Parts: sequence; C-alpha cells; structure tokens
Amino acid sequence: MNRITQCLHGRGTVSEVLQHRHSRPDQVPSNYLAYTGVLRPVVFWNLTDRCNLACSHCYSRSGPGQDTAAELTTSEARALIDDFATMGVPLILFSGGEPLLREDIWELARHAASRGIKMALSTNGTLISSATARQISENGIEYAGISLDGAVAATHDRFRNSPGAFDRSIAAFSHCREAGVRCGVRITLTRENCGELGALIDLAKLIGASRFCLYWLVPAGRGRDGYERLQLGPDTVTAALDLLHRKARETEKGVMEFLTVDAPQDAIRLLRYMEQEQSPDLNDARTLITSSNGGCSAGNRVANIDPQGNVYPCQFARSPEFLIGNIREQPFSELWADSSHPVLALFRNRPVPLTGACGRCRHQALCGGGCRVRAFAATGNFYGDDPFCSLREEESGRTQ
Repeated sequence: MNRITQCLHGRGTVSEVLQHRHSRPDQVPSNYLAYTGVLRPVVFWNLTDRCNLACSHCYSRSGPGQDTAAELTTSEARALIDDFATMGVPLILFSGGEPLLREDIWELARHAASRGIKMALSTNGTLISSATARQISENGIEYAGISLDGAVAATHDRFRNSPGAFDRSIAAFSHCREAGVRCGVRITLTRENCGELGALIDLAKLIGASRFCLYWLVPAGRGRDGYERLQLGPDTVTAALDLLHRKARETEKGVMEFLTVDAPQDAIRLLRYMEQEQSPDLNDARTLITSSNGGCSAGNRVANIDPQGNVYPCQFARSPEFLIGNIREQPFSELWADSSHPVLALFRNRPVPLTGACGRCRHQALCGGGCRVRAFAATGNFYGDDPFCSLREEESGRTQ
C-alpha cells in the first residue's frame, strides 16, 4: 500500500510513526499500522462468497447463488475473533463477496468491538440504505470502502454487470455520512476506465469520500480471465500516477487521502516526484517508505482468510500454492506464528532473492520486487519479474 498523501504532506507523520513503532496494536491509529514494527496482521476476511453482483474483475469469483454450506459458522467465526483478540490483531476488514449478505455480520461486528478490535468494511455499496448505514455505525465499524469503477453510471454498471449499481453506490456515501461513518472510494483501474480517473477523483471529493484508493489489477479470480485484455501498459500507469500525484498535492491532507495498492514500486516514482519538486517532506517520505521493509505487506502485516477458513498471505494470493492452512485444523494465531512455514517464508524472508530485471534493479530494497503474486502468475517463478512494473524497461536500460 503506497500512501501518497502521508508522504506528500508528511510533516509530523514520521515522529508519530516512531512514537507508535512498538505500541500495542490497539493503541496504533489505523493510518500508521503499515509503518509499525508490530507484525500482527491486518486481516482481510472474506466472510462469504455470496454477492448480489458479478463483477468482471472480482478476485474471488463471487456472485449470486454461491454455495455457502462450507462457510464458517457463527460460532467458528466468533472463536476466530477471540483468537484475533488474544494475538493482538489490530484491524479486521470484513469483505466478501458482499459482506452485508452474511446474516450474522452485526453479531460478529459486535463481538469484535467487545474484544477491542477495530473494523472496516469493503463493500460494493449497493445494499447500504440509511438503516444499514446506522447499523454499520452502531455496531462499531469505523470505515466503509465502497467500490466505484467509473465516474459515470454506464462505465460502473458495465463493470458490475448490474444496471443501477452506480446510483445505489453513490447513495451509499450519503447514507454513511448521515450515520457518521467515514467512507472512501475504491477503484480497480483498467483499460476500460482509466480515462475517467480524473473525473472520478473529482466525484469522490464531491460525495465526501475521505480516501481515494486505487487498486491495480492482479490476475486472481475473474480478474485472471480478462487480465491481458484489461491490464494497463507502463505509459498509462505513469500517466495515472502523475495525475494522482498532482491531485494529492492539490488536496489538503484532512480532506481526502490518496493511496495505491498492489504495486509497491509506486513509491519509487513518488520519491522521484518529490525530488523533482525539492519537497521539504522528501526525507520523511523516504523514512516512511523504508520502514515498510521491502514494500509488500503480504504475509507480514497483511493476512487473508477466505469464507471456508483457509489462510493466505493476502487476498490476491488465494491459490493452492500459497495456502498456509485452515483455522478449522489449527488456530490462526499458531499458523501465523510459524515463520518456518514454506509459504510464509517466501513472503517474509528478506532480502528477496529476485531474478531477472527485478534482481538487477537498484530499487529492490524499497519495493521488494513489486507484487510477487503477479510475478508468479506471469513466470511460474515466485522470484521472477513483476511484469506490471512501469520502471522495468527504464531500469533494464540503465544496467545494459
């Protein structure tokens, strides 16, 4: 996760990070969790495979009519939350599918709140009415990330395969604001919606989003099916990052935070922008980025649990090669503590023995070679090149 705003407007951020470096997870503000020295993970928990939509880029192939027989029961889910509390998990992000389709979500949220765990919600927003927004607030969920994949209804509804989805998602922001729930925009940028990025940022400000989170496409779930058709080229990625940087520079820190996900190498380009501008925040930004210890947080500060209790390093690494175990067979806390597990060792061992262009790149200590899931999907080699890196050709030319 590349926190653009914290780097660009970072005065005081480094001192805050250092202050919380070894604090208990429940004492660390959510926006500093990525930089702490505590390796208790933020858990992305896919509560269900059910969804009222069937999005073309869904990383979990969720949709209507999914079989829920093998999903964790309420008692199993409550026990898992207890395990989280015992080990000090700082934040649960309830996701899906569509997490609001899980009938016991409010019971689980209340239980997590009673155990002192912070919570966020990842949702398509179409099911958030005024009453639902109040339930989100009353049951202790502090933030809702709502997906918008276009600045106009035609684009978003096409992605979501559901006419009217855009209007319902926009309405969700209003309902959340009225209920006192912070919410933000989440977009997966592809060839089909990249032209609307600037307009979507402006829309996000208009509807009161406190965060603008840009996800790059990863070949997982249905996103794998259309990956070659939808994935952006390096010039388009650079243009998008240029735009994000400019918009973030123009936006006050307290109005809306900008960040990107699934490409740790974005931080390299951000530092370049700041060098060119002779930013007074450059040294602090470099300190923040360096403190992430090699870019990607998967398998360290981030964990994923699927609806059936399977544990993975992150929500995009949900393939048999990256299965860590199942909480029905061994508690999550024990699974996560076993650094000798071959999957966890892949993601945790530093430095990463990268090969190819990533192995020769002078920036690898900062970005860790980008997204290892993307590299594995492209090359069959966990240590191979991340083909998405927009710096790859430039750095290859430098070493020739």
